[in-house]
Amino acid sequence: MTDRSRRIWRRVAIGALIATTGFFIAGEIVLHNAGPILKGRIIETLSTRFDSHVELDNLDVSIGRGLEVGGQGLRIFPPDAVVAAGAKQPLLAVRNFHFHSGVSGLFLKPMHVAAVSVTGLDINIPPREMRQQGDQHARKHKGKIKIVVDEILCDDSRLVIGTIKPDKDPKTFALRHIEMHEVGPNAPWRYDAVLTNAVPRGEIQSRGAFGPWQTESPGDSYVDGHYIFSHADLNTIKGIGGILSSVGDFKGRLNRIEVHGTTHTPDFSLDTANRGILLDTKFKAIVDGTSGDTYLQPVAAKLGESSFSVRGAVISVKGKGHRVQLDADIPGARIQDFLDLAVKTQPPVLTGTLQTKTRITIEPGQESVTQKLKSRGSFMLGQIHFTNTAVQDKVDMLSLRARGEPKKAKPGAADVDSRMQGDFSIGDGRIVFSRLIYSLPGADVSLAGVYSMDGQQFDFKGKVMTKATLRHMVASWWKSWLLTPVSPFFKKDGVGAEIPVTISGTRSEPKFGLNLFGHSDKDKPRNSGKE
Repeated sequence: MTDRSRRIWRRVAIGALIATTGFFIAGEIVLHNAGPILKGRIIETLSTRFDSHVELDNLDVSIGRGLEVGGQGLRIFPPDAVVAAGAKQPLLAVRNFHFHSGVSGLFLKPMHVAAVSVTGLDINIPPREMRQQGDQHARKHKGKIKIVVDEILCDDSRLVIGTIKPDKDPKTFALRHIEMHEVGPNAPWRYDAVLTNAVPRGEIQSRGAFGPWQTESPGDSYVDGHYIFSHADLNTIKGIGGILSSVGDFKGRLNRIEVHGTTHTPDFSLDTANRGILLDTKFKAIVDGTSGDTYLQPVAAKLGESSFSVRGAVISVKGKGHRVQLDADIPGARIQDFLDLAVKTQPPVLTGTLQTKTRITIEPGQESVTQKLKSRGSFMLGQIHFTNTAVQDKVDMLSLRARGEPKKAKPGAADVDSRMQGDFSIGDGRIVFSRLIYSLPGADVSLAGVYSMDGQQFDFKGKVMTKATLRHMVASWWKSWLLTPVSPFFKKDGVGAEIPVTISGTRSEPKFGLNLFGHSDKDKPRNSGKE
């Protein structure tokens, strides 16, 4: 090798050494300054985007495999005017975040990031009254968007919607996993989310679009989507049982979301009977995400083979839970479907067609739903048939006697067509009938009394008004002769007789008797149907 060649290679080696040394020095400088540079870009971008104060506790940067960035303690506060109105919690608080980019991203404006992974995101939306303060003020945090993100992947997150109402608790949603795609400042974000629902316990999968984010009033941010709520355990609501599934669609703003959906519960039950009954519903609801209140308008339901509709509201009560207020309209259903759901007696006491309109209230609290349930309304029953043969026989024989055909009044007589109407109230596990009119051929029975929902006790008192006179209601001629003098005393207001009656006992020992002389059923033997 000539001296000239040696000099050339020496210069090349020296140049390479200098370049390598410069590269490492530059890398060290970049690494040393990448943290402050990126921290400044993150804070400026978020401050501009949310028009608010931003804090970031720590940012770690490495350039071993491109640009690796991890941060802890990111807080984005509401706009200054909203903070001044009393919103002290950060609007967004992130426990940890991480993203990857090429080193060249440090020299590009805006810097492009494909995806950001977030753990421990808390979204705290201030009460509406505080958010409205921000609408009246111009933007104060003016800067540039220096980082553009395509996707945000969140785990272990919460959405908390605040309230200043003294009777309301903040509404909290547990968001197990969220993927937000096409994240931009002026367009909706596509999302896929898995939410953990506490009551009833289960997971909700949802997919749709969110935004654009309304900086001054986050509760007005638009959201829509489709949800699937499967295998929801109703046993997490005390007094109710069954496994519910629901699907539906929703749209609106966070503070007013319109939901259309269906539910299917093949084994819906109440603890008063613990018997699963098919319950399907199709509903429309308005959900106020800022208060947690839900307004049902309406719900079309089918219990067993009976269809009915419900309107009402589920109102959040601070520190207690929810108050349920419903108006039910049952135009023509099978009474046995509702008895199967609510009463232990099996088979149900009676069958027939039910018409009723009733107001239902379930107060918040730790007690069973059936213990908290209160209802009041009126009803009509038609085509009544008592499943207890002894009771039905007594009804049939009463009808025959009331029509003046006592000789036919024997067990096994043909069933009569009867109907019932009245006013009732439900509470404390009992049904109280303030007015109960039972009409059958030849007689009207007017009663008032109580029936326990466990089927163990019923106690009614009233009177029977018959077409026939008292003496014509007995088959024996000598009993008829004996009753002839007293019959006029029972004849009132144009009816053949008005006779006191009591119905009492239990499901296994029913007592149904004519209390002609004011004695209780305890004081006389059970009527066998014979003279």
